[in-house]
This record gives sequence, structure tokens and C-alpha cells, in this order.
Amino acid sequence: MSSDRDTTGEQAPADLAFDALADPVRRQILSVLSETDELSAGGLAERITTVGRTAVSTHLRVLRVAGLVTERRSGRYRYYAIDSRGAAADVIALLRSLFQGSLRDARSAAERHDSAGTPREDVG
Repeated sequence: MSSDRDTTGEQAPADLAFDALADPVRRQILSVLSETDELSAGGLAERITTVGRTAVSTHLRVLRVAGLVTERRSGRYRYYAIDSRGAAADVIALLRSLFQGSLRDARSAAERHDSAGTPREDVG
């Protein structure tokens, strides 16, 4: 049986990222961050109205530990941005490869179906 944890008992970076992405509030935070270069924790809390400020901070910590966002401190403020070089890049690459393979399979099946002489309905 394979394990999702390394020999030290810690989760692999991609596993942490997918666990972090499983939460709708964290996906909402990432969506807000995708619209801007960087945003303070307070600015994020103002835009995320489904939970309180403390919960937003907790979600930001999970996203940071998962390698999906970076944190920059300036005085008493913390600014967050999507970490495009961290686990986010790994997640995107994995999803891209999974979906591209599925799309190739669907295209091949459609082409086989067409070559068998079965008419296709026009879409749109």
C-alpha cells in the first residue's frame, strides 16, 4: 500500500496543496488573490464575508504552509500573494496533464466514431 506521507510522517507538498484547495473559503481567498498582485490580510478579510477575520487568517496560514501563497511582512501588516512557483505550479501541471489526457481520449473516440460512418449532430 502506498503512502501519501514521506518517511518523516509529513505530507508531500502536492497533498498539502490539494487538502488546502478542498475548502471553499480557501478557494475563495485564492480567487480574490488572483485578481490582484498582493493584498493585506485585512483587505482579504473585508472581501471574504462568509467567515470572520480570525478564520481568514487561519485559512491564509493553511494556504501558506501548503505553498500556495506567499506572505510578506511590512511593519505590522502582512501581505499575501499567490505563489506561482510553489505548489500551485505543481497542482496546475498535474491537473493540466490529467485533463489533457482525457481530452485526447475523447477526441480519439469521436474520430473513431466519425470514421465508422456514424453521422454526428452539429452542436451550436
